Amino acid sequence: MQLYGRRTAFNVQKVLWLLGELELDFESIQVGGEFGGLDKPEFAALNPMQKVPVLIDGEKVVWESHTVLRYLAAQYGGVKWYANDAYQRSLYERWMDWAHCTFQPAFMDLFWGYYRMPESKRDHTQIERALASCKTCLEKINQPLGHHDFIAGHQISLADITLGAIIFRLVNQGLEIKLPANVQRWYAELKQRPAYQSAIMSDFSSLKAREDY
Repeated sequence: MQLYGRRTAFNVQKVLWLLGELELDFESIQVGGEFGGLDKPEFAALNPMQKVPVLIDGEKVVWESHTVLRYLAAQYGGVKWYANDAYQRSLYERWMDWAHCTFQPAFMDLFWGYYRMPESKRDHTQIERALASCKTCLEKINQPLGHHDFIAGHQISLADITLGAIIFRLVNQGLEIKLPANVQRWYAELKQRPAYQSAIMSDFSSLKAREDY
């Protein structure tokens, strides 16, 4: 098994986290950003969108981060990670879709507008707007965490992978962001997981004020 994508790439880190939770052996191939390679014909043959992550599992090629997560969960996670019942899967998949369509765009808007932008070029109105959107999202996930340990129930799921990956960078980029109580408790628990520490809690300072990738 091979995973293509630089380890500082946010969408790659989600897959790295799940690979760690599943204790799967794989080769990490650094592509994208300062490593380049996305425009090479051989990479385009793997993913016509020329983006990371890309997972190679034997003869199978899987791309798009949330699709890769679903594939790994279904193929290697057993019922703990991929329920047999379609409705039970929907309990975490709805949060995956919401993360992709709502929370992650709000976070990326903030992260690129504040952390990835040189200070002299920051649009503070845009930053405040993005910050407000992120705080609204935090309140949304605070609600289910008031009823159970993890986002979609009492055990970790792909919902936690897709949402929990956001929190570390959100609160460690230099802005003062107070997490709601239930989110803070959940985040503290995630930080105790070795796979989270390895994949998510990594140094991203090389991205500061970098607009080029």
